[in-house]
Amino acid sequence: SRLPLVDTPDDPRAASQRAVLAARDGAIGALLRGSLSVEDLLAPVVAADSGLRTGRRLSHATFLDLPGVPRPLLVADAMLNVAPNLAAKRDVVACTVLLAQALGIAAPNVALLAAKGTVAPAFPSTSEAAALKSMALQGAFPGAVVDGPMTPDVALSADAARAHGCKSAVAGHADALVAPSMEAATMVLRTLTGVTGGLAAGIVLGARVPIVLPQPHDAMDARIASCVLARLVAVAGANAPRAGASTPAPRAAESGTPVEA
Repeated sequence: SRLPLVDTPDDPRAASQRAVLAARDGAIGALLRGSLSVEDLLAPVVAADSGLRTGRRLSHATFLDLPGVPRPLLVADAMLNVAPNLAAKRDVVACTVLLAQALGIAAPNVALLAAKGTVAPAFPSTSEAAALKSMALQGAFPGAVVDGPMTPDVALSADAARAHGCKSAVAGHADALVAPSMEAATMVLRTLTGVTGGLAAGIVLGARVPIVLPQPHDAMDARIASCVLARLVAVAGANAPRAGASTPAPRAAESGTPVEA
C-alpha cells in the first residue's frame, strides 16, 4: 500500500492520541474514524493540550444531496451538541457557514429553525434564533444571510413562505438549516433522507483539522462523500479560528453524545 501504517498499543485511546499528535504536527490533514468509538476519537481532540482546539467548540454538519432539490443542503447539528445554549449555537452557525463557503456558496442563506416563525415565550429556541439573527446583523457571520426563527417548511419552500407572508431572503432559499437541538436536527435529517432517499454525508468542524465520523450503517458513497467534504474544508482552511470567537470548553460525554453544551 502507498499508505504508511503507524502501529500503536492495542488500545483505542492510544490510537486516537497518536492520530491527534500527527494532526497537530501537520503530518495529516484530517481525522477519519474507523472502528474507534466516537468518544475515543474526540476525547483527545478536545483535550486542552491537544493542539487541535480552536476558539470554537466542535459541531457537526450534514451535507444533503436530495433528489428533486436543485442545490445542496446543510443541516446542523445532528450528532454532537445535544441541547446547545446560545453561545454554542453561535459556534454551530459559524462552523456551518464556513462549511458552506468551503463548498463554494459564497453568501449562504442560513435558516434558524424553530416550531414557530415568531418569538414565543413557550419556545425558548425562538428567542435564541432572534438573538442569533441580531448577531448576524452585527457581523458575527461574515458573508452569510442568517434569519429566524423560521419553520422548516418556510425555509425550504418558496410557496410556503408566500403562504405565511414571510418575505425573508432566506425563506424558500435556505442553504443551511440550523436546528435548535440535536433531537430536532436528527428528525429533520432523517425525515428529509427518509422521504427522498437522498445522500447524507457529515463532517465535524471546529478543530484545526476536519474530522469524519462515518456511522456503521453509512453506505460507501456517503463515506467517500464525507471524505470529500473533509478535503474541501482542509483546502479552504475553514477550520481556522476567527477573532471574537467564543471559547467554551467542549467535553467528552457519554457514548453517542461526545460533545455537550
